[in-house]
Amino acid sequence: MRAEFNDFDRLAMARALELAARGLTTTQPNPRVGCVIARDGRIVGEGWHERAGEAHAEVRALAAAGTAAAGASAYVTLEPCSHFGRTPPCADALVNARIARVIFAIEDPDPRVGGSGALRLRQAGIEVESGLLAAEAQELNVGFFSRLRRQRPWVRIKLAMSLDGRTALANGASRWITGEAARADVQQWRARSSAVLTGIGTVLADDPRLDVRAGGARQPLRVVLDSRLRTPPDARILARPGEVLLFTAADDAARRGALELQGAKVERLAQSLQNLGQVLARLADLEINELLVEAEPTLAGAFLQAGLADELLLYVAPVLLGPQARALAQLPELTDLAQGRRFTLLTSCAVGSDLRLQLRPA
Repeated sequence: MRAEFNDFDRLAMARALELAARGLTTTQPNPRVGCVIARDGRIVGEGWHERAGEAHAEVRALAAAGTAAAGASAYVTLEPCSHFGRTPPCADALVNARIARVIFAIEDPDPRVGGSGALRLRQAGIEVESGLLAAEAQELNVGFFSRLRRQRPWVRIKLAMSLDGRTALANGASRWITGEAARADVQQWRARSSAVLTGIGTVLADDPRLDVRAGGARQPLRVVLDSRLRTPPDARILARPGEVLLFTAADDAARRGALELQGAKVERLAQSLQNLGQVLARLADLEINELLVEAEPTLAGAFLQAGLADELLLYVAPVLLGPQARALAQLPELTDLAQGRRFTLLTSCAVGSDLRLQLRPA
């Protein structure tokens, strides 16, 4: 039977989601989780998970509530965990605090939890309800759910184009199509990503850093698809801080050694790097939740053709570059409009003088 939630339940869960979002850039590889403890229509404790290995949201909220937690309701954005990981089970903490009711937004996709947290609470006599603002909770952790359910990260492709869909001049010049505000906005998307991936073509043409430039920010893993190990040892992407992983098909000990001296980790994949599925599977093994792809039209097109692009982050600049300029993504020629790849627009907003579109496959 579907639970009936009242206005205060919705307010409390919305607040828990706000708290969870505070960990947007810091919780990798863990999910972003918030918790509110309330009784008699009043919030008595709040908490959110900040970093892996540190206290979970429920534990922080219970500490803030103190003795007021006994007999209260707990609103959690994800099913409380029931296993020992880096920290003890949150379900046990709720039981020990004598919480009377637990409302969680959505079941944890982790097979170590997956319903066992709710079962542990019910066995202790706690009233348990779920499904409140579930879609919002899943959206906040779209990468975590992708990794646990599909065994691959959520793939978000960042692209910047002119009004006529061009990304660079015919000679390759592309700095800068978009304005400073758009480039600063990209920093926020990098910061929330577990990893940023590019191809060797972008490394050789643009020599990017692909890091987060905010002081003290957690750096995403930087990943380069480099089939022949052509990354120069002095490439800016190898500059610290942060880790760099190069996927290759080459067996060149000298080049590998030179790159490893610069701090890069080099992995040779058994299959061709054109098999993007194996790349994503390996990144899932490394607990990568959200992957931001910033690459040239060839690699961007490869993700699209393989059906591995979950989302497009498209910046549109108010400029025309003409038909000789380079296209947004390399895709095969179509013979019928019905063959076109269609997308659903999630959000659109002005970023400085540019427009940012967030799209997902229809």
